[in-house]
Amino acid sequence: MSVRTRMFSVFAVLTLTAVAAATATPAHAATSRGVTIPAFYTPPAGLPAADGALIRKERLPLALSLPGITGPLPGRATRIMYKSTDSSGQPVAVTGAYVEPAARWRGSGPRPLVVLAPGTMGQGDQCSTSLALQRGLVLGLGNQTTVSIGYEVLAMYRLLAKGIAVVATDYIGFGTPDRLHTYVNRVDGGHAVLDAARAAKALPGTSLTAASAVGLYGYSQGGGAVAAAAELHSTYAPDVLLKATYAGAPPADLAAVTAAIDGSELAGALGWSVNGFVQANPSLRPLVDRYLSDAGRAALADLSTMCVGDAIFGYAGKRSTSWTRNGESLATVITAEPDLRAYVDSQLIGTRKPSGVVRVATGVNDNLVTHAQAKLMAASWCALGAAVVYAPVNLPKTASKLLNHFGPLLTDQGPAVDWLSARMAGSPANADCSALS
Repeated sequence: MSVRTRMFSVFAVLTLTAVAAATATPAHAATSRGVTIPAFYTPPAGLPAADGALIRKERLPLALSLPGITGPLPGRATRIMYKSTDSSGQPVAVTGAYVEPAARWRGSGPRPLVVLAPGTMGQGDQCSTSLALQRGLVLGLGNQTTVSIGYEVLAMYRLLAKGIAVVATDYIGFGTPDRLHTYVNRVDGGHAVLDAARAAKALPGTSLTAASAVGLYGYSQGGGAVAAAAELHSTYAPDVLLKATYAGAPPADLAAVTAAIDGSELAGALGWSVNGFVQANPSLRPLVDRYLSDAGRAALADLSTMCVGDAIFGYAGKRSTSWTRNGESLATVITAEPDLRAYVDSQLIGTRKPSGVVRVATGVNDNLVTHAQAKLMAASWCALGAAVVYAPVNLPKTASKLLNHFGPLLTDQGPAVDWLSARMAGSPANADCSALS
């Protein structure tokens, strides 16, 4: 049985059975909705100066793993904490996970590295990708039920099966209990992605070298984070040997995405966005408070500890008009308030030329993270002279916005991984902007 076959067999079996049992709370550990957050995730008082510097590391037992002749399949995992810089220029600790693949790299050059930027997982610290890799299914029971499934393991294990090393970032404030996750913040997301690459290469005992090529992979929230990282690369992290980026369904224009998400199955993401706005820019707090009703404040506080599954069960179909004093939608409030509009406009992706070649994929019937704004980002990059491969994903339109968005994640995942792997192996891409004209 091949490494790939065994890998996906164990995923299929363990996804149905893995449940994280509550454990005794260690010293300095935190809890979120009844789930213990290990003490590892609490940042130290002082941080190193260099972006991407390792703060701490420990072995990470993978929930979905098989024994192999030379080691566990699909590889050996390490939980990491590394230093980054947030959008206000302040030092911050970020967690994540590095996996050294068991499979041999068969391409040219040294083993490459791909940074995986997760899609929407939520805002509660128990929802982080590195914790999900360890527990498979994160489950909290009690007064505040929570459930989180590490669905990004699918893309991660596909990359590992090709012999590509993978490092996943948890993003700023996600997992670490010192602050809220700054959901869909362009600079925070981009910095966390680029510094994860630096941290992975700083890990001792890996097969990576200074010459290892770097690729970026992300869909939805992750697509926005890697798109932002590709834009920020030349000024923030030119030392990272970035070759190629896959940006699936990126929320490049938050104003357009905010209007589309309102009232959908993923309406809770609006609360994560507002919470993230205020975390990144505290001066917006008085302005936001002027518009929020008591119900709105309670909803945002509730959502701040939720995973995506919790938010779907609790807030699907909700409209932001029920969160404001005068019944105005969040999109209306953003339009009316210059400071809020300026902040949202500052998050726009597509105004800077990205490094390397970028494959942008978006479902033509995606009406959640809308197709039009993602395609416009790609076209804007083309106008700046970037190397862009545009891949429209044609699936039937359904009555569910969430399915219209999630479907392309699954159907395009294989082609996306194959495309990125070919770039890591040195094969040139057929960049063509004519499809966007």
